Amino acid sequence: MSQPVALITGAASGIGQAVAVAYAKKGVRVVGGYLAGDPHDPAQTQQLVEDAGGECLMMPMDVTDSASLEAIAAAAVERFGRLDYAVANAGLLRKAPLLDMSDEQWDAMLNVDLTGVMRTFRSASRHIGEGGALVAISSIAGGVYGWQEHAHYAAAKAGVPGLCRSLAVELAPRGIRCNTIIPGLIETPQSLDGKNSLGADGLAKAAKGIPLGRVGWASEVADLVCYLTGPESSYITGQSIIIDGGLTVRWPE
Repeated sequence: MSQPVALITGAASGIGQAVAVAYAKKGVRVVGGYLAGDPHDPAQTQQLVEDAGGECLMMPMDVTDSASLEAIAAAAVERFGRLDYAVANAGLLRKAPLLDMSDEQWDAMLNVDLTGVMRTFRSASRHIGEGGALVAISSIAGGVYGWQEHAHYAAAKAGVPGLCRSLAVELAPRGIRCNTIIPGLIETPQSLDGKNSLGADGLAKAAKGIPLGRVGWASEVADLVCYLTGPESSYITGQSIIIDGGLTVRWPE
């Protein structure tokens, strides 16, 4: 039996890159999508996957373009002969207070962070068969908490679990599972962006309120992705799983 194949959007950095490496270590072949012009070098992911003993095809893609996602899903099948898993990880994070937010800013955020997930799963599910799995990366912002000056981001991320619950029901007759991961504070290039997110100082300050005493690592989220797409989770679908070091269950201080 040939090795399974996973499609990952936003694979050039952060959680997406960590998922690619984790898959490589488990013998899952990787097709990684990245946005052309993004400052993160997709060749780094390619090298990390190969260093881990895996196979990787990195391709430019745009989750706002349905044709782009249809093309990368088809390329996965053409290159490796199959497609088993899809991880919708690509995301946009921008700060915008409500009174200053334009319709264009709102629409752009939802187009990437919510509709982009739908497009990813629509294109991938054309090729995924029984035993396959879909995982979307949401956020604690929207998935659990509100976040001031990020209403558009939180709204998009809040919509992801609803999308995945519905797809879990719709795709179950085909033997395809669909789940959502809701990460808490994870150290990634996105969260280290001090303009649109917390930045390094903000993460360090926030870590003091996390019961486990630190922010999370992208590799920890990646391990959960591997579990939710692997045979060990064969009876789990339609769920939203929080990975946050206990942040959402702590007693307010």
